[in-house]
Amino acid sequence: MGQYRDRIDHKLTQAFSPSHLVIEDDSHRHAGHHPDGPGHAPVDGSGETHFRVEIAAEAFQGHSRVECQRMVYAVLASELKERVHALSLKCRAS
Repeated sequence: MGQYRDRIDHKLTQAFSPSHLVIEDDSHRHAGHHPDGPGHAPVDGSGETHFRVEIAAEAFQGHSRVECQRMVYAVLASELKERVHALSLKCRAS
């Protein structure tokens, strides 16, 4: 496990107390991609830039899919500003 994967796990667990949480580093599938278009350095393949997250929590009850995603993005704002380029999210109420 990596530093950012652990941070994501900790923050989501603290914020939502999920009944289900899966975090996978998908960075290897994006090596060489340009994260912000031409002129930016490509993803170097070292990992922790792209994650797939499945989360189920009572906190999502009554919220739309987009609202749940926004809740997760808000919790992970600092990781998204630092190294994490993309999150693939599947959120549901538990």
